[in-house]
Amino acid sequence: MRVVNERSLAVPLAPVLQNLDSDPCDVTSLTSLPSLQAPADFKALVRRFYALQAERVEAYKLFEEGHDAYLRTGPHYDFDHYRQLVHEITQAFSGISQEVLQIKEQLHQDCDRPDLSEHIDKLQAKEKEKLELTAKLQLAKQNVQDHPEDEDCGQSVQELKQKIIKNKESLSEILQDFKYDCEEPE
Repeated sequence: MRVVNERSLAVPLAPVLQNLDSDPCDVTSLTSLPSLQAPADFKALVRRFYALQAERVEAYKLFEEGHDAYLRTGPHYDFDHYRQLVHEITQAFSGISQEVLQIKEQLHQDCDRPDLSEHIDKLQAKEKEKLELTAKLQLAKQNVQDHPEDEDCGQSVQELKQKIIKNKESLSEILQDFKYDCEEPE
């Protein structure tokens, strides 16, 4: 998946998903607050960081729902609409990551919290891995649907699901460490 440098969290995913499936998704939660440019208010930065993490969770939910809807269009898949969904989700993830990196810099420079900045570095690496695993899982699910007789395809899905579970556990640990360190006196 190609990362797009544009910033667009107010993604119009509902029309894309409606065309794939009759159940439209609510994407209103993917709206973004303006970027934090002024000198950092520590609590505001931390709140915004958590809000961005919530946006990521919502984007993943929409991505999964869109992929499920795409699979339901098989065997003659509606790839054009799915490609549009992938593009818009990629823009959303890119925008979230860009803002998280701004927060990381502000925590490090303005708030003198390199410890929190380090947690964000680790988190970003795990989020990238999660997105890559999710894309691989989506391809594997389509292979299972297209080749139900191939047991290797089903095994691949199970292996990827386990990797995603481990990735989510790592993300939770990083977020827990971030929260703990946020609560410590400076």
